[in-house]
Amino acid sequence: MPAEALVEGAPGAPRKVARVVLLDPDDRILLLHGHEPDDPADDWWFTPGGGLEGEETREQAALRELAEETGITDVELGPLLWRRICSFPFAGRRWEQDEWYYLARTAHTFEVTPEAGALTELERRSVVGARWWTCRELTRAHETVYPTRLAELFRRLLDEGPPVRPVTLDTEIV
Repeated sequence: MPAEALVEGAPGAPRKVARVVLLDPDDRILLLHGHEPDDPADDWWFTPGGGLEGEETREQAALRELAEETGITDVELGPLLWRRICSFPFAGRRWEQDEWYYLARTAHTFEVTPEAGALTELERRSVVGARWWTCRELTRAHETVYPTRLAELFRRLLDEGPPVRPVTLDTEIV
């Protein structure tokens, strides 16, 4: 994300972010693999998504970000699942974000590579791949995954379906 995209709203207000919990026909979740731009050993997995641009809604941002980061446009956007406030260091600054996670489904399993979408310069330096994960694989993963409770949340989503109202997750400060 370019630095100019980080400034929005009132000073000190968290950046508004829309994220996508994308499931394929086999109920696998798509996660992107990223790392600190100057330190590939500092890596993690995360859901596609990013900051709102202009006057777009969170739903519009979720679909745009999914297309930009993965090239995937053939999806059905579902309900808002979770909301969280998070703070983390990345690319030499601290990010404060208000993230909303939307469920989406696709009828196809796409092979996703970083070249498939339209990544920003910073994303090109920090996003190195993508993978479809089963719930079992995610539960057993030793890699860092954000949000940190994603395996538990994913299991609950598969077992119980989307929540009636969005669940507010604990604030996560890294």
